[in-house]
Amino acid sequence: MNILGISAYYHDSAAALLRNGEIVAAAQEERFTRKKHDSSFPHHAVAYCLGEAGIALQAVDCVVFYDKPLVKFERLLETYLSYAPKGVRSFIAAMPIWLKEKLFLKQTLRKELSAYLGDDDPPPKLMFAEHHQSHAASAFYPSPFQRAAVLCLDGVGEWATTTAWLGNGNDLQPLWEIDFPHSLGLLYSAFTYYAGFKVNSGEYKLMGLAPYGRPIYAEKILDHLVDLKADGTFRLDMQYFNYCTGLTMTNARFDTLFEGPPRAAESEITQREMDIAASIQSVTEEVVLRLASTLHTETGEENLCLAGGVALNCVANGRILREGPFSNLWIQPAAGDAGGALGAATVVQNALSPTPRVCDGADQMQGSYLGPRAHGEDIRRTLDEFGASYRALDDAELMPRLAEILERENVVGWFQGRMEFGPRALGGRSIIGDPRSTKMQSVMNLKIKYRESFRPFAPSVLAERVTDYFEQDTPSPYMLIVAPVRESLRLELADEQRQLFGIEQLNLKRSELPAITHVDYSARVQTVHADTNPRFHALLSAFEDKTGCGVLVNTSFNVRGEPMVGTPEDAYRCFMRTEMDYLVIENYLLAKSDQPPLESDSNWQNEFELD
Repeated sequence: MNILGISAYYHDSAAALLRNGEIVAAAQEERFTRKKHDSSFPHHAVAYCLGEAGIALQAVDCVVFYDKPLVKFERLLETYLSYAPKGVRSFIAAMPIWLKEKLFLKQTLRKELSAYLGDDDPPPKLMFAEHHQSHAASAFYPSPFQRAAVLCLDGVGEWATTTAWLGNGNDLQPLWEIDFPHSLGLLYSAFTYYAGFKVNSGEYKLMGLAPYGRPIYAEKILDHLVDLKADGTFRLDMQYFNYCTGLTMTNARFDTLFEGPPRAAESEITQREMDIAASIQSVTEEVVLRLASTLHTETGEENLCLAGGVALNCVANGRILREGPFSNLWIQPAAGDAGGALGAATVVQNALSPTPRVCDGADQMQGSYLGPRAHGEDIRRTLDEFGASYRALDDAELMPRLAEILERENVVGWFQGRMEFGPRALGGRSIIGDPRSTKMQSVMNLKIKYRESFRPFAPSVLAERVTDYFEQDTPSPYMLIVAPVRESLRLELADEQRQLFGIEQLNLKRSELPAITHVDYSARVQTVHADTNPRFHALLSAFEDKTGCGVLVNTSFNVRGEPMVGTPEDAYRCFMRTEMDYLVIENYLLAKSDQPPLESDSNWQNEFELD
């Protein structure tokens, strides 16, 4: 049985294909169109999934969409009616696309899918899952657990913003939910907007900024904005928010409460924004911990699965793992709407499956390496078209050579294997460096990524060595858990250094791995496993053999505002446009100093809208 899941028309469109319950392929449309968070119908992703499976659309038994647009439209209408006459401008802005596309989504989807069919071919059966059902299914069914509690938190689906579920085998039962407009995801997005970052894109910046600040506004948030109960359920005071009726997230009353207007985008980040970030991060963690504790009490389960955009808050995830009552935690790597495509497919697969779902303790996401791969002759052809200078090396020669290159504090673009599904680079489409380097963070931020200097970088570590470097003893293959750097690796700060606040803390060397140690001595850990990514594991092993360090800096292979690179052409252009020193595409090694200049590429930074 072949099932195609699709998410589209909001943000992060994607497609995923299951064959008899096995995940064959999954990819986000942005990686093909080069438009970050592309919301259009995922034509390229669908074509890729079908090609990877070696089938035509006619062989697909069912196409499943990840939410129910009519229920979402009901919520839209009821919200506007509840607040009328406020919100007329946003209502007028929203209606054309609903009346043109979203309200008649079944017809729209059939029309889009017809591009893959002959004139006389009937379309596959079309089904719709609920938004949070898709999230919950993406969290539970690919997990290594036969039974688990499931918690989903995001902005909003149809009505639900927070849902709890109980998974057992093929069965996934809803327990309770919190509905719009009361949303932890939208609360976090409101502060993302207020801090001057882009909603649905800049939330991770707010999380990265939080350790530079103090949570001095947390009590104000809980006193005025959020009525938080002991069990983690909550209600927002909508007097301070504008997202139900306006075109912004917050309003003048919110500005008065926090004594000033939102920060202008791209303006200087001050201590105020850092303290705002620390405060909402603290509140978010408290809500998530209380909800997790309640779910454990209600279900008695030892395993917890997470999905939804809030599940990308890896600081909160780390606290659940260390402080929460659950023994085991698994997070869907494509936790946002892209993962809804996979979740929708698994909903139908498990509803129709003639055989029981039995887990052997293995993670079904295959390391999240579910996207396209590049092949040798295609790579060579692309490089030759650019007139590139390169060497082809087998792994036995390449890995020690790269270890030497990295030891000399060079920055390397690393492109190999299948592309990652989800927002994190996991050693398929990565930029890598030496974590022991004191200059690596600033070089990567300012000269490679062209982004804000405060942004932290993550470590990729040999899975078998994770406890040598971090206070964590469980796998973290998807870079979705923050853990403290081990005490033995931390460096003592001088008294005057401890007195520094905010961005002044940025350049202090805090550990023997300064490039991946955040200002609070934490790091967003990826454990690298030989069975899911043997080549990246081999590179880390070679670097350890050379240096004694089994860790590398790992960030996504792109510049600010650009989706992760998807093809060798994307990789070569990004390499040449930045100050990366070397590029590896599978077994081809390129040195920047040997390359000819790109032709007619002086205005390339205008290609990508800043995130």
